Amino acid sequence: MRIRHLTHVEYEGDAQSSYNEVRMTPLDDRGQTTLDQRLTIRPATPVWTYRDYWGTQVSVFDLPMGHRTLTIEAVSRVETSGPRPRAKPLSWAELRNVDGPIAEYLRPTERTAIRPGLATAQVPGRDPHEAAEAIAWAVHERVEYVPGSTGVLTNAQEAWDRCVGVCQDMAHVTVALLRAAGLPARYVSGYLHPHRHATIGETVLGQSHAWVEYWAGDWVALDPTNQTYVGESHVVVARGRDYSDVPPLKGIYQGPPAGRQVVEVEVTRLA
Repeated sequence: MRIRHLTHVEYEGDAQSSYNEVRMTPLDDRGQTTLDQRLTIRPATPVWTYRDYWGTQVSVFDLPMGHRTLTIEAVSRVETSGPRPRAKPLSWAELRNVDGPIAEYLRPTERTAIRPGLATAQVPGRDPHEAAEAIAWAVHERVEYVPGSTGVLTNAQEAWDRCVGVCQDMAHVTVALLRAAGLPARYVSGYLHPHRHATIGETVLGQSHAWVEYWAGDWVALDPTNQTYVGESHVVVARGRDYSDVPPLKGIYQGPPAGRQVVEVEVTRLA
């Protein structure tokens, strides 16, 4: 796929300076290969890149001069593949003893805190793979996809109680329930081609998307919003504990208190 992610910011006046972090570069990862990528900033300015603690490529730049607009265009070509076969999971007893970096994905965060006991209905009598699938599909059934019904600060408990949300909320709720069940889980952000059997060469409006990965001896990816395993229509960009670790654009600026942001994502199946 070819992915073009355009973000345009207009300030209500001149911003005197700004510092920004961009997470829009797809990962070279199991199941996908980034063939090439380009990041263009306007006004033009040098860009530095690094890998953050969670393994995401971050592009950083600052604009020390006055500017009224900011445009960020990320273009990439990515080869993806279907879901990988699942290996036999660890036992629940083995999962209770995980440590090191994996154990960090067991700890709740402010966005993934949820009342105790909500995950217990999906666990008894199931192995970790079966329990994870039951949890993700239960979230799909309970939380109705309603664009605009929540905001970026909505947490898992609020989305669960209100029974509405978007992909970010479904991912937060699923991560929260997986962790509560004893499964290390991480939040994944990226892109989703909206048509599974897309026409080659046709450019369509895509979307930023969020899903989850859980660990049962190996990482397995589930998309609770679409009630499916993650496959060749998904492109991974970033992973973390929750959305706060993976926003596509994060920054600070000195200038007017308001502005307008427009985001467009285009995806094209190339083969």
